[in-house]
Order: sequence, then C-alpha cells, then structure tokens
Amino acid sequence: MWDSLTLHSEFEMRFAPAAVLVLAGFAATGPALAQSGPIGERKQAMKAMQDQAEIGAAMVKGQAPFDAAKAAIIFQAFGDKIKGYGSYFPPGSDTGDTKAQPAIWSDRAGFDAAIAKFGQLVADNAAKAGTADGFRSAFVAVTDGCRSCHQSFKSR
Repeated sequence: MWDSLTLHSEFEMRFAPAAVLVLAGFAATGPALAQSGPIGERKQAMKAMQDQAEIGAAMVKGQAPFDAAKAAIIFQAFGDKIKGYGSYFPPGSDTGDTKAQPAIWSDRAGFDAAIAKFGQLVADNAAKAGTADGFRSAFVAVTDGCRSCHQSFKSR
C-alpha cells in the first residue's frame, strides 16, 4: 500500500523537474524584469538587434549558410526595432546602468537624425538581401550604420 514516504517520493519524481524549470525561468528573467523603464526597453531592443546581427554576421563570414528567410527576418527585426527607438531616451534616462553618451541629450537633433538615417539604410537595403551576395553587401552597409551611430552616441 502507499505510505506517506512513497507518495512524497512519487510527487518529487513527477513534479520536481518541472518545478526546477519554472524556478530557473524566474531566475533567468529576474535581471530583465529588474531593468525596466526606458533603459531596460532600449537594452532589450538593442539586444534583439544584436542577436539578429550575430546571425547575419555568421552568414556573411561563411560560418553559417546563407538563408534568405533568415536574411529577411534580420532586416525586418532591424526595421521594427529602430521605429520609435528615440522614445527610449527621454530626459532623465541618462543616468543609471546605461552606456548612452550625453550627446544623445545635448545633440538630440543629431541623435534623431542618426536613428532616421539608420532606419532609411535598413529600408533601402532590405530588398537587396534576397541573395547571398546581395545580403552580404546590404548587411555590411547596415552594420556600418550601426557602428557610426555607436561611435557618436554609445560609450564602450
């Protein structure tokens, strides 16, 4: 017959792995939840673009085969994330855990122009990304745009 020790052990065997996964999920999302507000939002947007850039870089370097569907997703993600990106830098979000340069706020027109330029660069190059050679050229142009903005507006 079942005794309390057997029932307890059976419960542990069935549900302990699931409980561990749930707790691990909370632990993994803790830092993301802790970083909220405009700084957290801009970090999440930048991380999403960085993740896509890593996929693209692997294709450009020949470390991963060219995939037209992934290329389209990369450009779509860049375009989606840059829309409204300037709103993640409201007055007062220049302090805290951020690498944003003071120039974002002191030269707001220049920063907004850089965001618009990057958005246009993405739009102009997205259609070129359907072939391996086209993607390579388009991806390099867009990531050069990333670098130019980061040089002016991001601390290392």
